[in-house]
Amino acid sequence: MSYRNLHLTRNIGIMAHIDAGKTTTSERILYYTGLTHKLGEVHEGSATMDWMVQEQERGITITSAAVTTSWKWNDQTFRINLIDTPGHVDFTAEVERSLRVLDGAIAVFCAVGGVQPQSETVWHQADKYGVPRVAYINKMDRTGADFFGVVSQMKEMLNANACPVAIPIGVEDSFKGVIDLINMRSVVWNDETLGAEYSVSEIPSDLVEEANEWHEKLIEAAAEYDDGMMEKYLEDSETITKQEILVAIRKGTLSRGLVPVVCGSSFRNKGVQTLLDCVCAFLPSPVDSNGVDGVVPKTGKETHRDPRPDEKSAALAFKIAVDPYVGKLIFFRVYSGVIKTGSVVLNSRSGKRERVTRLFQMYSKKQIQVDEVGVGDIGVVVALKDIRTGDTLCDESAPIALESMEFPEPVISIAVEPKTEKDMAKLADGLEHLAEEDPTFSVTTDDETGQTLISGMGELHLDIILDRLRREFGVECNQGRPQVTYKEAVRQTVRVDEEYKKQSGGKGHYARISVEVGPSDADWKGGLQFVDDTKGDAPPKMYIPAIEKGFASCLKTGVLMGAQMDSLKVVLLDGQDHPVDSDELSFEICASYAFRNACMKASPILLEPIMSLEVVTPEENMGDVIADLNRRRGQVDGMETSHSGAKIIKAHVPLAEMFGYVTALRTITSGRATSSMSYERHSPMTDQMAKSVLELQGGNVSLIM
Repeated sequence: MSYRNLHLTRNIGIMAHIDAGKTTTSERILYYTGLTHKLGEVHEGSATMDWMVQEQERGITITSAAVTTSWKWNDQTFRINLIDTPGHVDFTAEVERSLRVLDGAIAVFCAVGGVQPQSETVWHQADKYGVPRVAYINKMDRTGADFFGVVSQMKEMLNANACPVAIPIGVEDSFKGVIDLINMRSVVWNDETLGAEYSVSEIPSDLVEEANEWHEKLIEAAAEYDDGMMEKYLEDSETITKQEILVAIRKGTLSRGLVPVVCGSSFRNKGVQTLLDCVCAFLPSPVDSNGVDGVVPKTGKETHRDPRPDEKSAALAFKIAVDPYVGKLIFFRVYSGVIKTGSVVLNSRSGKRERVTRLFQMYSKKQIQVDEVGVGDIGVVVALKDIRTGDTLCDESAPIALESMEFPEPVISIAVEPKTEKDMAKLADGLEHLAEEDPTFSVTTDDETGQTLISGMGELHLDIILDRLRREFGVECNQGRPQVTYKEAVRQTVRVDEEYKKQSGGKGHYARISVEVGPSDADWKGGLQFVDDTKGDAPPKMYIPAIEKGFASCLKTGVLMGAQMDSLKVVLLDGQDHPVDSDELSFEICASYAFRNACMKASPILLEPIMSLEVVTPEENMGDVIADLNRRRGQVDGMETSHSGAKIIKAHVPLAEMFGYVTALRTITSGRATSSMSYERHSPMTDQMAKSVLELQGGNVSLIM
């Protein structure tokens, strides 16, 4: 691919609340761009992008599917790398890692549901990564559809400068097309050709006044982003050309000051071509990003790569999947240079060289082999030995480490064991593969019981994992009750003097330290906050890293129940060594003893995961829903009324109280309410609650005040 053609490349994702129509929209994009010749449907389990068995059965998207296609707009052919992301909060990591490598995104909203809870989550994720968006208001054919109501919600709830570039012709059953506000014409789709054909004509006479009003609003909004257009607008807006409007809207979109809005009904095959035109017209190409910044491994010096094929190569591995026939698939985005078959790349995290044996571009789950993947493109490489999500693959003559990705820690665990002893090895193999694929899924072994514990982001997440173990790896599992992932902290600062002395004939071990241990400072971001406040050479400086290492390694196992401590402040005040018996190991062991003794005296406390919950319920059920949340130790933060009249309850609730909540909510509201839950934070428990948890789990109850 030449540098010139990079302007015609679009790396985009589709994101939204669950059931807003993301996958159906993706299927229509594949159909109208000629990549498929049959419409796949989510409700029939035939969607191309939902290729996992679990996705087809449940009608939800679990993994991000990647596909390359093309679209002709303005007499030019654009290359589109499309990623369809999940909407369920349990799979938020899939959205997160996709947004990291995308240049632009399509935000899909339901014309009836409007801005829903997960819509806000993915919108803020896109803000975090600076991803420009176009908005597509789907399901305009549904009863209760309200295009202008959703536009208002976008402005109020997302603080988005939503700017319609097309408005609907008809609504609900009478929805048949859109008015293109840039070209001032109507576009009406042909039902007999499944929307592949459409007619362009003059605006219906009864909509001319409304179209002129919104056309004027569009020009006013776009003029804010182009000085030349603003001058024309202030003098005589009628002299503004179509090309000037397109340029100004694109400038506003790329700066993330403007969000162009179109509408349609993907299921009824209307509006998708207009959306594709918007993707080509307004969303950024790889060239618009001005390259990518990173650091040189080992030195930490900042460096930069321009999006050019003649630059040294730099690519980010953003997803790992396991194919039963091909093996491990590593999805990567090339930010500079070219990755070629047969070449050698450097993994800047591990420092290891890896040979690129085979390269593919993906068509959903199918692989098409290619000789090279160029700058701005998304590709797949197989058979790399040591690779993790977020690793940088680069030219070994010019090492660079791109900013990696951060994922939330798992909040729920269950114990699993195979139903038959002979499946132990298959279980271990399956769990290893699944943990490689999913950075929010982890596998540990309980030291006391020897049980295998799997941890994830929610009940659905772990349910899918167990289902995949059964189908893909042939392992039937018994499972224990879900367990909450607790953490520990300390409330007070204490001073301890610790001495470690051991004689075993010959050279012994000796170390003594004096430390203050307590909560970390308010602005500390996490981990061990270690401060060396010693005077002179006591203890010798060469032993201080070992002391720090000793405390850091202990953060994984707190004193109450062996749970992780997210942060701790340790101030080293003094120490003493022995000229013969002291070494680094002695000081590391001494630090671990000091950690335990200090934390037992520093008023340890148990932290539990708190979930952010949104419930959408009919008004008549609101009292029952709130009463149920109060019983679950929930704290209601506020209530709103949706544009459809339903009540939206926002609350924070301990995860321990939320197992089986979806079923309970259905019972309370006769199936009329919906809920969305995501991890918010770990928060201190009351001493009484902490004691009951520790008693159940065999923790150290006597340490709770």
